[in-house]
Amino acid sequence: MAMHFIFSDTVVLLFDFWSVHSPAGMALSVLVLLLLAVLYEGIKVGKAKLLHQVLVNLPTSISQQTIAETDGDSAGSDASPVGRTHHRWYLCHFGQSLIHVIQVVIGYFIMLAVMSYNTWIFLGVVLGSAVGYYLAYPLLSTA
Repeated sequence: MAMHFIFSDTVVLLFDFWSVHSPAGMALSVLVLLLLAVLYEGIKVGKAKLLHQVLVNLPTSISQQTIAETDGDSAGSDASPVGRTHHRWYLCHFGQSLIHVIQVVIGYFIMLAVMSYNTWIFLGVVLGSAVGYYLAYPLLSTA
């Protein structure tokens, strides 16, 4: 295996079954990795938007609600607003964690593909990252 970047139309990417032996196969592999890089950037933006939405939709922090409930001498049942807020927060946190795992897996797949030291693959990932950033980051400013 070469330890420097090479221009070649033969490469094995990530798995044994992803073996490229032709220019058409290389073009298709570059396109797949380009789209994977775009997806990675989209997931980053989606995760940030989801976190922002969660923070906006929780009216006050959980600790402030706990203090307000204990000061108001209310009965601590599971149906209380604090219990529902805790439940919602944990569900949102679980969703954020799943999205993070997906983002990490895709990121490592992209990294390992680049470590094939194939210049076409590298350029496809860089271009996909640039296109993904260009398309996804304006969505952060929209409400």
